[in-house]
Amino acid sequence: MKMNYLERVEKIKSDHEKLIKTPNKELFSSNGVYSRYENPILTRNHVPLNWRYDFNQLTNPYFLERIGVNAVFNAGAIKLNNKYLLVARVEGDDRKSFFAVAESPNGTDNFKFWERPIHLPQNEEFDTNVYDMRLTQHDDGWIYGVFCSEKKDKNAPTGDTSTAVASAGIARTKDLITWERLPDLISHTGQQRNVVLFPHFIDNKYAFFTRPQDGFIDTGKGGGIGFGLSESILNAEVKEEKIVDAKTYHTIYEVKNGLGPAPIKTSKGWLNMAHGVRNTAAGLRYTLYLFMTHLDRPWEVIHKPQGHLMAPMKEERVGDVSNVLFSNGWIADDNGDVFIYYASSDTRMHVAKSNIDILVDYCINTPSDKLYSHLSVETINENIIKNESHRIDL
Repeated sequence: MKMNYLERVEKIKSDHEKLIKTPNKELFSSNGVYSRYENPILTRNHVPLNWRYDFNQLTNPYFLERIGVNAVFNAGAIKLNNKYLLVARVEGDDRKSFFAVAESPNGTDNFKFWERPIHLPQNEEFDTNVYDMRLTQHDDGWIYGVFCSEKKDKNAPTGDTSTAVASAGIARTKDLITWERLPDLISHTGQQRNVVLFPHFIDNKYAFFTRPQDGFIDTGKGGGIGFGLSESILNAEVKEEKIVDAKTYHTIYEVKNGLGPAPIKTSKGWLNMAHGVRNTAAGLRYTLYLFMTHLDRPWEVIHKPQGHLMAPMKEERVGDVSNVLFSNGWIADDNGDVFIYYASSDTRMHVAKSNIDILVDYCINTPSDKLYSHLSVETINENIIKNESHRIDL
């Protein structure tokens, strides 16, 4: 039955409010490392109605959605003033992405967008598109957002309207409301995506995790996750990059890899989460993995568990870019809990919950990838033999 204008407005408002206030249930964890939650925490339907609809009946008599939103995903995360905040990538139906802050009282549900999206200042050359902001609470007192700035490749052949170049945009803020735009990171190793600012000075310099690559999509000879230092943040330039975690044949990070959020400091080392990409018959598959680096030398890997920490499951596998998990935000709470914010298939945001002690145990005690099938079997057999003397009869 056709609704009149007011009925339609009330129905859409009621559904929107119900969605935002839906409680989220923590699910049982079979692996014990993390627990997923039942519902996505941010979707296109969470976006405020007054961003999408014209509420003037004279100009919108059918109450149609005027500004469509395609997806909400790849959110940076921070806890500020006792609120759990995500700086989400919101992608419109026009394919342009922008940033918007969503706030939760508990980190797992009731996420609600702030009144307006972030107004990101522009440099002399405008960004065509921006996305995937990593947030870093830095020693210098600022909160930094490092993100991908995409522009059309000026050297593309005539008629080529798809070739792009990527650089690391940098902005800073004290409150996530007012932002100061800084010049993009200067790198001498090609294009840059998945760049993360380290939270502490290293040798009195600003430290960056990087991902050098030859092209916008393909890394080419880019060897993996890099690390470099910059004398300044006001005109950031990394003159030399060392590879921290190399892409490797027949692994989950064989095609490319990139750091996720800013690392978490623990007594045993720095916890790092990254995404790894491999080829399958169905296309690229993105999964999440962990590794730890040395406290004083954060470019030095000290522990790296085999395989992925998280991979897309069930509904997570379906979306705009299917079979993808991606994370660029997590929050370590004062009680040791860690909320991992991850996107599935470039479409929606989820949360998983773990703990610092558990993640450190996972990193230190999970076997590493020995890179050959027969050695993987050896690792399993070693575990079987070890369990024979410690068997618990159920």
